[in-house]
Amino acid sequence: MDRRIKYRHLEAFIAIARAGRLNRAADQLNLTQPTISKTLRDLEVILGVTLLMRDRAGVALTPEGQVFLQFAEQSTAALRVGIQNIANLNVDVGSTLSIGALPSVAAQILPKAVKGFLKVAPDIVVHIDEGSHSELTARLRSGSLDLLVGRMGRIETMEGLSFTQLYNEKIVAVVAPDSPLATSTKLAQLDDALVVYPPKDSAIRPLLARAMIASGLPIFKNRIETVSGSFGRALVLRSIDAVWFISHGVVADDLAHGRLTQLQIDLGTTQGPVGIMARSEEVAATHVHLFRQTLIDVSKTFRG
Repeated sequence: MDRRIKYRHLEAFIAIARAGRLNRAADQLNLTQPTISKTLRDLEVILGVTLLMRDRAGVALTPEGQVFLQFAEQSTAALRVGIQNIANLNVDVGSTLSIGALPSVAAQILPKAVKGFLKVAPDIVVHIDEGSHSELTARLRSGSLDLLVGRMGRIETMEGLSFTQLYNEKIVAVVAPDSPLATSTKLAQLDDALVVYPPKDSAIRPLLARAMIASGLPIFKNRIETVSGSFGRALVLRSIDAVWFISHGVVADDLAHGRLTQLQIDLGTTQGPVGIMARSEEVAATHVHLFRQTLIDVSKTFRG
């Protein structure tokens, strides 16, 4: 963007275009007619096009002016919202921030983000809900959630939503440290195991299915389907013949402290983006924007 373009240029152009006459626009902005006319000429010189045609009847937008007007209005409107939100920071006191959390972020990135957020917005009540991808995206669209954080789902599940990627993550297969399956290096070696597998409406199910197909294997017959992190963890710790397929973020702390063991099975094809889902084209409230930025800042340590 040409740094010579200032807010006063956009403000004057919009006022003239909407008023239809230079004198009316000048009155609205408390400017003299020569001043507003010069401001418009300066903008046209910077852009290198004529935005408005002038005659005795008033002014009319050129094709270039019609295109530029919509973006000028969007820019000034967004700036006004930003200024207003800063002025109204205290208005959000006592507000509730409703976050939908898919399993991997609920266990890893979300606790750090919430802790950081509450340092700058201690009066906001944070409400976090876990659930399936389809359930939470439906609630996000309906407005009962402000944001949803987790893996991006299939394209058909993302209609009406925007997605901001934070980092990439893959699926891992984990077992108890004393499990005889701990030395497994191929999916085929798990055929007789009790498998904790993602359900049909989970974001990671298609990715794991793709890995199974690539290995020439059908879905495991002896399986339990769930997104529950507490159940998956409890089962593999109590059953030496159990293996759990789950996003790395859910069990990252368990692996770091030796409570679970990751199988050395190549699941690189299951890597996918984790990010923030929001309703498209919506201008977020101040506290929602602050939390979003906190997530972005915290996620920098997870990238790669």
